[in-house]
Amino acid sequence: MFELTLQGVKKYMEATLVLRNISFEVYAGDKVGIVGANGSGKSTVLKLIAGILKMHYYPGYPQTSSPGYDEGLIHRPSGATIAYLEQMPSFPEGLKVIDVLNMAFEDVHKIEKQMRDLEEQMQTLTDAVLEKALMKYSELVQLYEGKGGYEIQEKLGKVCTGLKFSDAFLNQDFDLLSGGEKTTVMLGKLLVHDPDILLLDEPTNHLDMDALEWLEGYLKSYKGIVLIVSHDRYFLDQVVTKIVEIEDMESITYKGNYSSFVSQKEENMRIQFEHFREQQKKITSMETTVKDLRDWAMRADNTKFFKRAASIQKKLAKMERIDKPVFERRNMRLNVKQAERSGNETIKAAGLSKSYGDKVLLKNADLMIRYGERVGLIGGNGSGKTTFLNMLLGEVKPDEGVVEAGANVIAAYLPQIITFNNEQHTVLECFRENISIPEGKAREYLAKFMFYKNTVFKKVNQLSGGERIRLKLGMLLFQDVNLLILDEPTNHLDIDSIETLEEALEEFTGTIFFISHDRYFINKISHRIVALEDFAFRSYLGNYDEYKREKAKQIPAPSIVKEKKRAGTVKQAETAENILTRVERLEKELVHFESLMGYEQDYEKLCGLHERKMKITAELDEAMEEWLKE
Repeated sequence: MFELTLQGVKKYMEATLVLRNISFEVYAGDKVGIVGANGSGKSTVLKLIAGILKMHYYPGYPQTSSPGYDEGLIHRPSGATIAYLEQMPSFPEGLKVIDVLNMAFEDVHKIEKQMRDLEEQMQTLTDAVLEKALMKYSELVQLYEGKGGYEIQEKLGKVCTGLKFSDAFLNQDFDLLSGGEKTTVMLGKLLVHDPDILLLDEPTNHLDMDALEWLEGYLKSYKGIVLIVSHDRYFLDQVVTKIVEIEDMESITYKGNYSSFVSQKEENMRIQFEHFREQQKKITSMETTVKDLRDWAMRADNTKFFKRAASIQKKLAKMERIDKPVFERRNMRLNVKQAERSGNETIKAAGLSKSYGDKVLLKNADLMIRYGERVGLIGGNGSGKTTFLNMLLGEVKPDEGVVEAGANVIAAYLPQIITFNNEQHTVLECFRENISIPEGKAREYLAKFMFYKNTVFKKVNQLSGGERIRLKLGMLLFQDVNLLILDEPTNHLDIDSIETLEEALEEFTGTIFFISHDRYFINKISHRIVALEDFAFRSYLGNYDEYKREKAKQIPAPSIVKEKKRAGTVKQAETAENILTRVERLEKELVHFESLMGYEQDYEKLCGLHERKMKITAELDEAMEEWLKE
């Protein structure tokens, strides 16, 4: 069983220390989540393991070291393949999506070419050299088989099915894809490559629910090492078996998933605080004793008291001090201002239809959201969620029907892609652009969103994704609102910031309507789920887990007529009846397998169920065609 080890890693970026002491071990089959605040060094750790960032040692290390030079060791298993999920991939122009995916098999394709070339040569070789060529060919075949050459199409098929890469999508130009689509393709390329060590940096950001759940099942049965940087707590709970937390540039390892880590950390901090208090009592007592001994020594002119005081003082100096645990880290301090309540009907859509060419998003859809509700809108990528928000905001016109906010609604909208009027403005200038507020008050308010001291003079175009969301939130929440409209609000926020946002939203008494693929966030915030299904809105009371349970229980009524008018010969009627029975049986089988797929977590079993479902669907389509002909 191979292992990956980081031991005492200290890393500088130019003259800035970014990691002080990172140590952990990972074994084959381990699924490790790396967590920590934004800027704590999580991605740096992945890049060091991948070899994208190099360690720069002082000459003579490890015997000597010097400030500004890196220290520590990174041991990678000999011969192990490593793949890292790039956030901004770059490839030559003109490549299709399928070409990018096939890059995972470059080594295999080279071996295959050598095999084909050797096959041609062997047709003209004499017996004297043919035997040697056959031995070479046998070696190539073994190598080709060992690298999975005969499983290429199977691997591609599984990944493309799981990530919903259609034939049309596979033939699109990679350069023309959105940033999210490119990241998803790169994730697919990594999974197809099937490396020994898989390094994933925020892999869930652009996946819809179905793809997320498929990826969870895939990673659970992954035989190699998986290291994941993620703020998706639900995903971490489902996948990882170990958590490495990076805090104050040092690492601590916890066994179990994310929820287990939270419990362990709370208990560790409680124990540390008890030890800290006990040590503080001891220190206070020793310091009092030293003071008293010195007073007695002065009054009695007794050197023995001085010696005892000095001895205790030495013990105090040598004592390894226990740090007081920090229960509340510096984070956003949100306070959502509550405006007067709106009318009861906060958001209303009636007879809503919207299409783009042949792609239908909504068809005669109705929706009602009432004051005080917390509603999560879910659906697959491209199903029309953001389009609906844009129609609600008046930025896109529906083909038919109406969608509007109710009486006295004062809305704040947090878009998925954060933009500002002037990217050259500083944070302070951007915030004060359309409001009248003194600079001192503005800086005091921005500090609640973690813009401290000189960071308020940072240019907006230099902000990270998390900083852009914090600034936009600050601008939105400065106003009085009674409706919050949020499009993927947790993207780019670290876990602490997400939890702060959740706490603020729980105190908000107005209406919250949001899009999110963060299932933990949905569970915490939503009272109702609205799913985009069959070009319409379907409501489910409760949170995401309750929605999943309800979906698994649903058995739709038979979609075909129970009887067909008897016409023609008795033989024809009997044939129609037999086909109808087969159709009903296949429909029940299809519902059964869909229910099983909703609960199955094992990737191999999930693939088997999916293949069976596809066969049943094909049989059902064929039976329906036969029945309609009768």
